[in-house]
Amino acid sequence: MATPRKAGIPLGVMKVLDPRQLKPDSTETERILTVLDETIVKLEITRLIPQITGSLERYARMLGPEITSSLLEHQKLSVEIQHLLTSPGDEKSMRALEQRLKCSLRNILRLFLANPLLYHGLKYEVRARQSPADVFIKAFMEFRDFTLERLLTTPDEEKEKIQFMKDISLQLEKNTETISALRGELAGVIQTRDEEVSRKDKTIENLKTSMEDLAKKCKADIQLIMKEGEKQKKEDEEASQDRCARLKQDIQCLETQFNALVLQHRASELALRKEKCKAEMEIQMWVQKYDADMTEKQTTYEEVQAVYNEEKEQLSLLMEKHAMLLQEYTQIEEERRMLKEKEEEAAREEARRNDAATCIQAFWKGYLVRSIYKSKLKKGKGKGKGKGKK
Repeated sequence: MATPRKAGIPLGVMKVLDPRQLKPDSTETERILTVLDETIVKLEITRLIPQITGSLERYARMLGPEITSSLLEHQKLSVEIQHLLTSPGDEKSMRALEQRLKCSLRNILRLFLANPLLYHGLKYEVRARQSPADVFIKAFMEFRDFTLERLLTTPDEEKEKIQFMKDISLQLEKNTETISALRGELAGVIQTRDEEVSRKDKTIENLKTSMEDLAKKCKADIQLIMKEGEKQKKEDEEASQDRCARLKQDIQCLETQFNALVLQHRASELALRKEKCKAEMEIQMWVQKYDADMTEKQTTYEEVQAVYNEEKEQLSLLMEKHAMLLQEYTQIEEERRMLKEKEEEAAREEARRNDAATCIQAFWKGYLVRSIYKSKLKKGKGKGKGKGKK
């Protein structure tokens, strides 16, 4: 969102132009800055080591036995490596010595970092001479500020800064072109005047030469020519002065026009900035309105979500009840089906029994009928035989 402006310059550009406004706003940024600050401290300590080792007896009591012994060892390693550099030797020993020197330097830095008060005291106690390391440390500090600037500059502020610099560059280019054109015209006029004066001077010199040649012949003519030359020179100088005065007036007029254009452009720039601020205020109002609407809709959504969750819970309870009822209904249906099957089986068994009984009864009736019929036949045959016998 838009923020208050200072002197018509965007906030992002003000942050870039004034590094004091840059503050870390994240843990990652603070960690990066901590690493860079520690590196700067290590560089400064490394810069002070040669001065301290040169006057080690003076600072021995302040440094303590551990740091003093480490510095003495570091000094010996430095002397050995310088001796190896002056006289070529084995590369393996050279690398081993360099590794020992690096380890010694790390140990010294660790001891100094463990005692920051000692480092700050030595920083003001030891007067280090100017060296190329100072240039490197200064460049590294500028790199640290640049890194902080890049970490804390948002893409919108970067775009705003680039656009602001482009506008300034375009304005400067226009002003430079106008000034260059005016200077070119002035230089051309001055060059023309100088050429005319030079030409006149050459003419006068030629005339003087000719007059000196003719002095013996005619002094009167020479004096007349000198007078005419001086008169002509005065006229030319007066004409040149008049022309220079006109050119100065033209330059003043052009400068007045240039100042008027600058004021006009500044007024238009101020109007555009006011319009921009007004548009940013309107955008802020719309964003606030949007936030209010979204807050209201979020509240409505949360209420609807709460009702939905409650109904969902009720639905889950009903679904559980429905599942239980469905299970009971299925069990009842199964019992009904089994009962129906049993009834049908009993009916079929009853029908089979009825059919069997009917068949048995029919068979029994047939047997009885046949038995009666046979008895009757036997009786009839007995009667017939008895009649014959009689």
